[in-house]
Amino acid sequence: MREVDLDVFAAELAQGAFTIDVREPDEYAAGHVPGARTAPLSELGTHLAALPADRPVYVICASGNRSAWAAEHLENAGFHAISVAGGTSGWARTGRPVVRGTAARAA
Repeated sequence: MREVDLDVFAAELAQGAFTIDVREPDEYAAGHVPGARTAPLSELGTHLAALPADRPVYVICASGNRSAWAAEHLENAGFHAISVAGGTSGWARTGRPVVRGTAARAA
């Protein structure tokens, strides 16, 4: 499982990186990275069919712990998954924008 820091992730996101947020729905609604799709860790298996097999899947959570676990499991399932170190908390702490409310699910 590969991990990237927030600066690398920000550059990839600006280029259209496919991103899933594995936090629970209430956490996601409270603030998420723009463009991140919700795919709660507790439901991750139900979202596999909606994930791209031909490009990296960036995985973010609150701090990087759940995303690392999810990315490892996605790698084992054949995806090119990359965990975002620092997570949404780090993203917000660096002054980057967050979106509040619900949005499209990964699946």
